Amino acid sequence: MRPSLISAAEDRRRRFEEVYAANHAAITGYVVRRTDRPDDAADVIAETFLTCWRRLGDVSDDGDARLWLYGVARRVLANHRRGERRRTALAERLRADLAAAYRAREYSGCHSDTGELAGITAAFRSLPDADQELLALAAWEGLTTGQIAVVLGCSANAVRIRRHRARRRSRSRISGSPWMEAVSLTGSASASLTSSQMTR
Repeated sequence: MRPSLISAAEDRRRRFEEVYAANHAAITGYVVRRTDRPDDAADVIAETFLTCWRRLGDVSDDGDARLWLYGVARRVLANHRRGERRRTALAERLRADLAAAYRAREYSGCHSDTGELAGITAAFRSLPDADQELLALAAWEGLTTGQIAVVLGCSANAVRIRRHRARRRSRSRISGSPWMEAVSLTGSASASLTSSQMTR
C-alpha cells in the first residue's frame, strides 16, 4: 500500500477514535434510557458507531458530532424496535401488561409523593411516541430547540409547534406536573424528572 493511502487510513481511524471517545458516553446514555434490555442497547450502540465509521465524512467537525450521532441512534433504535415488534409482538404485549401490573402494585398504598410520581410517569407513557421523544430530548439530554431540530431532522419552528402540542396533550392527562413545568417554550429543560422516573 502506498504511503499516501496508509496516511489517509490512519487519519480516518484517528478521526473515528476521537469521535467515539468524545461521544460514547452520551450515546450510551441516550440508548440505555430508551431500551429495556442490555442486549438491545449493545446492538443499537454498535450499529450507531458502525454507521458513524461508514459515513465518517458526514460527521461535522464543528462540534455537532453528538447531535448527528443522536440522529443516527434514533433511526437505528426505530429500526430495531420495528424488527423486535415483528419478531416478538405477543411477548412485547405481555411484557407491557405485566410491567403495568407490577407498577400498580408497587405504587398502591404508598405516600402521596410516590402516587404523584406514578401519575406523572403514567401520563408521560400515555403520550404518542413522537411526543415522548421530543420531551425526553429536552429533559434527559438537555438539548435546546435548535439541537432537537438537528436530531429530529426538522426545523426549530417545527420543534416549537410540536412541543407546544405535546405539552398541551400531556396537560389533558395530568395538570400541574412539576416536570412538565420544567420543559419551557424556550427550549430549556430541567432534569428534575430523572431517567429512573421515566424509564421505559
